[in-house]
Amino acid sequence: MPRDLIVEADGGSRGNPGPAAFGSLVRDALTGQVLVEVGESVGIATNNVAEYGGAIAGLQAAAEIDADACVEVRLDSKLIVEQMSGRWQIKHPDMRDLAKVARAVFPAGQVTYTWVPRDQNRAADAIVNEVLDQFDGTTPVRIKRQYTTGKNELNELAGQDLLGSVQELQARDITEDVLRAKPNVLVGWGDLGTPVTTLMARHGASIYSLEKRFSGSGGVDVPLAPIGIKQAEALAQEVKTRGNITQIVSSPILRALQTAHIVAEATGLSISENADFAECSFGEWDGLTFAEVRARWPHELDEWLANSEVAPPGGESLVQCRDRVNRGRAAVIEQYPAKTILIVSHVLPIKLMTGMATGAPLESTFRMELLPCSLTSLVWFPDGNSSMFSFGEASHLREHRTDGV
Repeated sequence: MPRDLIVEADGGSRGNPGPAAFGSLVRDALTGQVLVEVGESVGIATNNVAEYGGAIAGLQAAAEIDADACVEVRLDSKLIVEQMSGRWQIKHPDMRDLAKVARAVFPAGQVTYTWVPRDQNRAADAIVNEVLDQFDGTTPVRIKRQYTTGKNELNELAGQDLLGSVQELQARDITEDVLRAKPNVLVGWGDLGTPVTTLMARHGASIYSLEKRFSGSGGVDVPLAPIGIKQAEALAQEVKTRGNITQIVSSPILRALQTAHIVAEATGLSISENADFAECSFGEWDGLTFAEVRARWPHELDEWLANSEVAPPGGESLVQCRDRVNRGRAAVIEQYPAKTILIVSHVLPIKLMTGMATGAPLESTFRMELLPCSLTSLVWFPDGNSSMFSFGEASHLREHRTDGV
C-alpha cells in the first residue's frame, strides 16, 4: 500500500504585499512524526503568493520522501484549498502559474487539499515567522530540517542563513512544533498592561444606507438622513454618559464627520480626521443595490464575495481596505497610549478592526451586522494581545433603530 503523508503549509506577508515567506512540514500520517521542515523567504509578495509557495515546497518535500505517497495538504487558506481542489476558478495569472507548479509535483489523484482553522496550523505558521524574523527584505533566508525516527537528527542545507545556534536547533524536540507560536492568553486573567481602547462608532443612517445601497469612498458623499441625525444625537448622549473618552477620530466622509461633530458638540471633545478609517471603495458599484450589482456584474460579485483580494471594478479589495484600516489602527495606538478613543467610521472598517482584534478571517466580515451609530469596543494591549469587549451595542438607539442597515 502507498504511504500516507500530511503536508502542513502556510505563508505570510508583513504588509501584503511586503516581506513574505512560506513554511511547510511533512508528517507521517500514521505516527504523526515530523519528517522534514522547510521555510524560505520569497521577497516582496502577497499572502496568497506566499501560501502557494508553502504548498509547493511541502509537496516537493513530500515527493523527496516518497514519490508514490498519497498526500493530504492542509492549509488555513480557503482560497488556495478551493482553487487547488478545482471548485473555484483561478483568474489571477500569477496564481494560475503557481497552481500549475503545485499540480506538477505529484500525479493527479495522489493529492487532496483540506482547509484547517488557523489554530490548527501553528507549526507551519511558526516556520513562516521564524523566516520572517530573519528576513531583511533582500537577503534570502532558507531553512530545511530533516529528522530521522527516534532522535531528531538535524541535516541542514548548505549555505542557509539561520539565526540562533545549530546546537539549540539540534536539541529541540519534535513536539516543540506546537509550542513556537505565541500562546493564547485569557484576557482579564492577568496583567497585560493598560490598553488603548478604540470605541468604534458607525455613523448615522444616510439615504443610501436606508435604501441598502453600496456607499463607499470616492462615491457620492451623501449626508445623514433625518433619522441618522437622531441616531447621532443618541450616540452623543451615550458617549457623554460613559465619560471616559479623550478624543474623537473620524473618517473624512461627510456622514461620519457629521456624526462626529454632533458627538463633539455634546461632549466637548475635539475631532481629528484620519482617511484610513474611511469606508471601502466600491468603485462602479457605488450607489447601487445588491440586486442591481448582481444583475450587471454577476461574475464579478461572486468573485468579490469569494476572494478577499478581488476588488469591485474601480474599487478596493477587502485586503487593501484591511491594510489601510490597520495603518490607521497603528497610528491611533501610537498616538494615544493607554487612552480610550472614539473612532467614527463605517461598516467595513469596523468589521475589519473587529477581525484584527479577534483573529477572525476576512470572510467573517460578511457574517457581522452593525446598526447605524452602534458601538463596538476593542482593546489593544502593549504586549500585542487584543480583545473585543463588545460588538454592535445599540441599547442607546431604542427609539431610533433602523434594523438591517
